[in-house]
Amino acid sequence: MMRLPLFEHRAPASVAEAARILAGEGPGAMLIAGGTDLLPNMKRRQMAPKILVSVRKLLRTNGSGIGAGTTLTEIVDKKDLPRGLRQAAHQVATVHLRNMGTIGGNLCLDTRCNYYNQNYEWRKAIDFCLKKDGEVCWVATASKRCVAVSSTDCAPALLALGASIRLVSSKGEREIALEDLYNNDGIDYLKRRSDEILTEIKIPETSGSAYWKLRRRGAFDFPVLGVAAAMREGSARIALGAVASRPFLVETANQFLKDKSLTDEVIEEAGRIVASRAKPLDNTDLDLYWRKGVTAEFVGYALRELRGDDLRETRLRIARQPL
Repeated sequence: MMRLPLFEHRAPASVAEAARILAGEGPGAMLIAGGTDLLPNMKRRQMAPKILVSVRKLLRTNGSGIGAGTTLTEIVDKKDLPRGLRQAAHQVATVHLRNMGTIGGNLCLDTRCNYYNQNYEWRKAIDFCLKKDGEVCWVATASKRCVAVSSTDCAPALLALGASIRLVSSKGEREIALEDLYNNDGIDYLKRRSDEILTEIKIPETSGSAYWKLRRRGAFDFPVLGVAAAMREGSARIALGAVASRPFLVETANQFLKDKSLTDEVIEEAGRIVASRAKPLDNTDLDLYWRKGVTAEFVGYALRELRGDDLRETRLRIARQPL
């Protein structure tokens, strides 16, 4: 049985108090909301904070934005939210974990890798890995950079929608585009400082969105490919997840799609462009060459759904959910 290491629990009464704790305690303190990612990591000794600062009840909806403490189940149930975001949230893990997990936690999800997401004894047997306690990336042994993959479902959906986020610290607050939150580095994957709290997500008005996820099973599994599409200002935008250490907008495809109608020919060419930017590695489930090969097909699903095609049967077959 894997047990949690010892830690101190703090329950501040406000975001300002939580920010002061983070600033005062330094790297030894970490935020916890739902804990669905952090607590398993602590059991595997991938993370061992001395202090957990609970913000679950502090980060609720405030004004026009979505509170970072909103659970994924609540996101699914909010009919006024963009469909693509609701589809992404609906495909995270299982209903029990969606009841606990938060939208803010999903955006800050730790990167994953077959050599990293193992118990301590397993990792010790291979002399650990570059992401934690080791010196070699076992996926790409010549790499000086960790290539653990981003596995958040909600980030690609929100990137395509053009979302921004609010970060609060004891020194003040700032609002940035969501795409500016991420680094393409499996270790240093967030540009959020350790003393900052992601408090809110803002989504501009859009006319339609969709999210398609590739995974082995119909529940629980992390994505091995995530494709999000959204219509903004008359043009479609595409974002990819689970094919790099960060989720990202496919700018070459988005430039191609600018002011174009989603004809079959345009969708086919957009799929080809996006597939050329997908560079999965052999550190998650399923064959990496096959995953790259089906990227264009998933782009086609997303754009055709954005166009208004009836893909309910296809979605039930692939996503195992009707949204």
